[in-house]
Amino acid sequence: MDDTLTLDGRAAIVTGAGNGLGRAEALALAAAGARLMLNDLPGDAVQQVAEEIRAAGGQAAVSAGDVGEWSTGQQLVAAALDAYGRLDILVNNAGVLRDRMVFTMSAEEWDLVMRVHLRGHFVTTRFATAHWREQSKRSGGPTYGRIVNTSSEAFLLGSPGQPNYAAAKAGIAALTVTTARSCARYGVTANAICPRARTAMTVDLMGPPPDAAVDPLEPRHVAPLVVYLASPAAAGINGEVFVVHGGVAAVLNPPSIRATFRAGTPDGMWTLPAISEALSAEFADGSPDSPGFACLETMNLASETIGFD
Repeated sequence: MDDTLTLDGRAAIVTGAGNGLGRAEALALAAAGARLMLNDLPGDAVQQVAEEIRAAGGQAAVSAGDVGEWSTGQQLVAAALDAYGRLDILVNNAGVLRDRMVFTMSAEEWDLVMRVHLRGHFVTTRFATAHWREQSKRSGGPTYGRIVNTSSEAFLLGSPGQPNYAAAKAGIAALTVTTARSCARYGVTANAICPRARTAMTVDLMGPPPDAAVDPLEPRHVAPLVVYLASPAAAGINGEVFVVHGGVAAVLNPPSIRATFRAGTPDGMWTLPAISEALSAEFADGSPDSPGFACLETMNLASETIGFD
C-alpha cells in the first residue's frame, strides 16, 4: 500500500466508538495501522470494540466518559499521550437524537442534542488543537494533526423534525471551517463528513437493511473516507465538508450569493419602498413550502442509498 495511505505508528481518538459509525471508523483506522483511544459512555459496547481491535492484532484502549464534559476532553487527550506518547488524529462521532417538531420540543431535548454533538465536538477539538499548537511551537514547524468531524445532511435539508440536530450539525460544519482556518499554520487539518448510514440512531429513519449481498448503508462504507482524511495523503484537504454513503462521496461548495440588490435611492441607502421594489421581482414565484436556503442536491447522489423520504 502507498505509504501516504497508512497510519502506522499514528495515534487516534474516536468518540462514540461503541457502536455504528464510530465502531466502523475505529476498526478501519486500526486496520490502517493506527493505535486507538476509544471514547463512549461507560459500558460493554466500547470495551468490546477495543477487544475486537486487539484480537485482530491492533492496539486500543478506552477512556470512557460523557463527551460533553470538559474533563472528558482533557482526559481523552491525556490518555492518548500517556498510552502512545503522541496524538495524531481526532475523529468526532458521538451523537444522540431527540427528534421533535420545533413547536413541541422541550428545552431539555434541545440542550441535550446541542451538548453532545456541538459541545462534544468543541471540547475534544479544544484540547487536541491546544496540544498540537504547543507541539508546533516547540518544534518550530508544523506538526501532524487530523480532525474528522461528523456533520449531517440534516443541516443541508433543514430536516423539519430535527431542529436541534440540524442546528448542531450546522454548527459542527462551521466549527470545522473555523478550526481549519485557525490551525492550518500548525500542520493541523479539519474536515467534516455528512454520512448516511444505518445505525441504532437512524434505524427508525432508514428502516431495515435490504435482502441483498451488500447493504449500501452499512457504516463500514463510510469509514474509508475517514481513514483517508486522517492520512498523510490528505494533507492538502482542509476545511471541506463531504457527503458520503455507499460507494458515493461528494464535496460541497460553500454557500454562494444568489443575487445582489442595490437600493437605487438618492443616497444609495435602503428604504422600505426600495426593499419592496428590489425583492418583489426576485421572489415573485417564491413559496413558503420551498425554503430557499436548503440544499436538496445530495438527495439525488445515489437513489439506491437514499434510505429516507
